[in-house]
Amino acid sequence: MTGIVRTDLAVERREQLGSGELAGVRASAWDAGDYRVERVDILDERGEAALCKPIGAYITVSAAALAARRPDSFNSGAELLSGLVRSLIPEPGALTLVAGLGNAAMTPDAVGPLCAQYVIATRHLKSQTPDNFDFLSPVCVLAPGVLGSTGIESAEVLRSVIERVSPAQVIAVDALAAASLDRLCSSVQLCDAGIVPGSGVGNNRAALSRETLGVPVLALGVPTVVDAALFSDAEAAKGMFVTPRDIDEAVRSLAKLLGYAINLALHDGLTIADVDMLK
Repeated sequence: MTGIVRTDLAVERREQLGSGELAGVRASAWDAGDYRVERVDILDERGEAALCKPIGAYITVSAAALAARRPDSFNSGAELLSGLVRSLIPEPGALTLVAGLGNAAMTPDAVGPLCAQYVIATRHLKSQTPDNFDFLSPVCVLAPGVLGSTGIESAEVLRSVIERVSPAQVIAVDALAAASLDRLCSSVQLCDAGIVPGSGVGNNRAALSRETLGVPVLALGVPTVVDAALFSDAEAAKGMFVTPRDIDEAVRSLAKLLGYAINLALHDGLTIADVDMLK
């Protein structure tokens, strides 16, 4: 196929530009058990121009176990992701707003809203009876919907909520687009530079970042679609995206994985068994 296949993953964008070093970009990779972890740091304006992404850290966790949804992969995947989340947010124990972005009525775009259902909301408990919940960090959760359904940009909703509750940081969860079948529904990208919802499928919305929201934004995403240009040069393929046949099960499984990872990252000492009990 000709041309550049659309992708939200920084690691894929770097691969598309070749294997050599890029000015303003630092890359590294390592194995963590069954998982492959690849990190791309965009260091300056040269890196921004090369990868068409903001300055920041982009970490991609990949494993066939995620796509296969093996039972033994859930705990290890959640614990690995929780450690990475904790390493990227400025204040793990401070008030955090978790935003599940996307359209709950469209399965490939439902990762964010479904993930929000697994995140433990504790802000109200901490404010009402703090002594009973001193082992939990304050967390609030929101699924802002999409512009086509609400008439309101997600960024507008989040800015209003942030002004009211004053979180220290935002964790935004969204569906992404990949350029490789190998990473489709088998990878998670973490990024401390925020996110532009819909950018992977060419439907850019207002950016969610420190600059637009006033607080640090950590973005977590799972690629649930690939550009049809990966398979065909036909004119009809332009603007089309392909998703797996079992996308319903894949999205539910990955949304739960991200939700549990966020809980483990935000509440120090919490275990997966604890999350099972609390949810």
